[in-house]
Amino acid sequence: MSTAIQRVLVVTAHPDDSEFGAGGTVAKLAREGKEITYVIVTDGSKGSRDRTMTPERLTRIRQAEQGNAAKTLGVERVEFLGYVDGELEDTRDLRRDVTRQIRRWRPDLVITQNPHRTSNLYASHRDHRITAGVVLDCVYPLARDHLAFPELLPECEPHKVGEVYLMAWDNPAVVVDIAETMDLKLKALACHASQFDDFGALEERVRERSASLGQARGYAYAETFDRIVMPR
Repeated sequence: MSTAIQRVLVVTAHPDDSEFGAGGTVAKLAREGKEITYVIVTDGSKGSRDRTMTPERLTRIRQAEQGNAAKTLGVERVEFLGYVDGELEDTRDLRRDVTRQIRRWRPDLVITQNPHRTSNLYASHRDHRITAGVVLDCVYPLARDHLAFPELLPECEPHKVGEVYLMAWDNPAVVVDIAETMDLKLKALACHASQFDDFGALEERVRERSASLGQARGYAYAETFDRIVMPR
């Protein structure tokens, strides 16, 4: 990873999205000494098959799981925006809240999800697409322009992000070798115990997919991204 990248902001819709889409890359960046911040947009309150579960209890569980997963990977901090899982909309409030996080943490690199519906690599969730689209709008131009969201000034001054990585792209511009951090990715995923009944089966699927993504480059395991270099 470029030495110009020192601060990284990872913005995803739900707890566990960051680990699935970029856990190995995040661990690798942390090992390189990058300062990494997570922003989780929704409360994760719908992701359960347990008929006795309540949204309030699930939110608390998933926040704790996300905190443990982030710590496993070496993430500095986790910010929860608290929007309702499955009901995300592209609103001014959401754009302002994401802009605030970009201006506050001033990342050189933003990692987020895929804004498109179709992909050969993963199932497309509406919250993922909305999150990704909002992040791109906030990176450019909203976080950059001082006249956007003037209520954020002077606490959150404008910031120009250098580049964006979009997760799980069909024709990736960036293939990250995560062979040395694959075990950490899996350890972080295991923190999200509320989301699976059989971690062994999940681990097998994740290993197979990561191996497939790395095959063309000769990597044992990889994660893939599209890359957008932002205008200055």
